[in-house]
Amino acid sequence: QVQLVESGGGLVQAGGSLGLSCAASGSRFSINAMGWYRQAPGKQRELVAGIITGGSTNYADSVKGRFTIARDNAKNIVYLQMNSLKPEDTAVYYCNAGRVVYGSTWAGPYGYWGQGTQVTVSS
Repeated sequence: QVQLVESGGGLVQAGGSLGLSCAASGSRFSINAMGWYRQAPGKQRELVAGIITGGSTNYADSVKGRFTIARDNAKNIVYLQMNSLKPEDTAVYYCNAGRVVYGSTWAGPYGYWGQGTQVTVSS
């Protein structure tokens, strides 16, 4: 079993930056795909960014050029650096992880979820 624990998030003004991290524990060999989804009130959960070991990174069009996803494979931690934040980025951000074929492209969401962390961007 894999547990995902998120940290970071909070309140920031528009144009500011925040960083999120998600640490995976449990069977570290069970996952090689990690990413972030978000859900704003009244909206469906959507992909923000995903990264696969030996594969590719994927970003939602709305965050390209502003957000960066990175992973520390040794520590099984995925990071999301969010710059130039906008009020429409306000949402609960969820870490997501799973195991996929080596070198795959992101096709989540996968089976493991974190508890979510709130990101609020004020105008």
